[in-house]
Amino acid sequence: MVTRIKPKAVTPGAGPDGPMDSTRRAARSVVKNLGRAGQSGERMGKVDTAWLRMDSPTNLMMIVGVWVLQPGLAYTDLCERVQGRLLKYPRFTQRVEQDAVGATWVHDAKLDLRQHVVAETLQPVTQGALRQTEQQALQQRVGDLATQPLDKSRPLWQIHLIENYQGGSAIIVRIHHCIADGIALISVTQSLMDGGHAPPVRTLKATPRAGLEGAQDWVAQRLLKPFGQFAAKAIQVAGARATQSMAMFADPQKGFEKSLDASMDLARQAYQAATDAAALVLMADDSATRLKGVPGLQKKVAWCRPIPLDEVKAVGKALNCSINDVLMSCVAGAIAQYLQAHGDPVKGKEIRAMVPVNLRPVDQAYTLGNQFGLAPVVLPLGLENPVERLYEVRRRMSALKGSMQPLLAYGMLAVAGVLVKPAQDALLNLFSKKTTAVMTNVPGPRDKQSLCGSTIEETLFWVPQSGSVGLGVSILSYGGGVQFGVISDAKLCPDPQAIIDEFEPEFTRLAMVTLMLPWGG
Repeated sequence: MVTRIKPKAVTPGAGPDGPMDSTRRAARSVVKNLGRAGQSGERMGKVDTAWLRMDSPTNLMMIVGVWVLQPGLAYTDLCERVQGRLLKYPRFTQRVEQDAVGATWVHDAKLDLRQHVVAETLQPVTQGALRQTEQQALQQRVGDLATQPLDKSRPLWQIHLIENYQGGSAIIVRIHHCIADGIALISVTQSLMDGGHAPPVRTLKATPRAGLEGAQDWVAQRLLKPFGQFAAKAIQVAGARATQSMAMFADPQKGFEKSLDASMDLARQAYQAATDAAALVLMADDSATRLKGVPGLQKKVAWCRPIPLDEVKAVGKALNCSINDVLMSCVAGAIAQYLQAHGDPVKGKEIRAMVPVNLRPVDQAYTLGNQFGLAPVVLPLGLENPVERLYEVRRRMSALKGSMQPLLAYGMLAVAGVLVKPAQDALLNLFSKKTTAVMTNVPGPRDKQSLCGSTIEETLFWVPQSGSVGLGVSILSYGGGVQFGVISDAKLCPDPQAIIDEFEPEFTRLAMVTLMLPWGG
């Protein structure tokens, strides 16, 4: 079934003499003022450049989000909020100009808010005896938009207001990954909320150098700086040698032990870095499943109703596991159930999911850009007992703590950003060929938030998959609940709702087994 979309080219009050016209004039005024601050443009960072050039026909590098609101939200109110808050972030008023060695952010003086905030309605269709529900129609629209490229002659974002959805409204947000990562975009969305604030005013910095010189700047500032603590410890150890040597004369045994401990600590860190680098490069292939293969050109989207967060916390506390361990175990169980339902054996099988790891200070999220690494998490599919599977997930997650793999993955993305496109693709295929899914697990606000007086009842978002990866899983806690969402390649996984429908039963099985354990004594 194909959902009919009814775009609203002219919204009441949005004519030449209506409120929308004044909003557009105000938006252009903001863009004009920002343009004066940086007419020459700003060079795009190396990691952001890698994401810009990573688009492919099968996987577009867009972060896609959905909000469901009650009551309905007026188009003009949304435009005014976007103009007053979102456009204060310079990236949302800038388009991208690419060249042989990278890309530049350039202010778009012709920005028209009506091209970026679009109102439309969904019309669920009937095929035979089947009629789409409103949620199915919205899910199909999200899947369709996930395969439609953003106009690169304009700033790389778009907001679709779905009017008259379940008695309220829905919002679909599309933002190109080169603008920011998921953590930074949470800061952006918080500024849009009622009671939110525009971002702090940024001090303009010198334009980064291009080409290999720019890469050297990046290596110094972005890759070596995070190892500052490691380097400082090395210097501290070396500088303390004389003192420790003198101490050995007074107490030879104690002085020797201190010197040995410091050297061992430094050696352990060096060994960790070398081990993690080798593990990242030499990752074993995933188990072969129907979820891996050559993706097509269509996407499917599905999500479930929220699971109470307090129940997840209770199970985790009872079994001495983190909330994250519990949720990741449920993901492994749901995917295993999906594969078994399609006749695929799962005994002894496991799949790898790349999980983004934030590398920036939270208070710097408003600066946007991409500052995250990737942690490879291998999920066991063949463990039928939910408690056994949970403890195995916990063991594997614990093994990643202290790993430098996210930082090393970030470095690979930066290197990719200075390579020619074919070389970049070859480097990044190292991840996609050995990965089945990209998975995000983000803690959202504990209390439900409102936008222009409308309460956001549900919120989901998906980060893009790259290369041949065909599955994206989103886990988001918000307003006292945890919600799962899946975006999939329609060729590799034509019915992601079948995976979604297993999340809640998997958690219920885990909770029931937990209650049946012998807690006495």
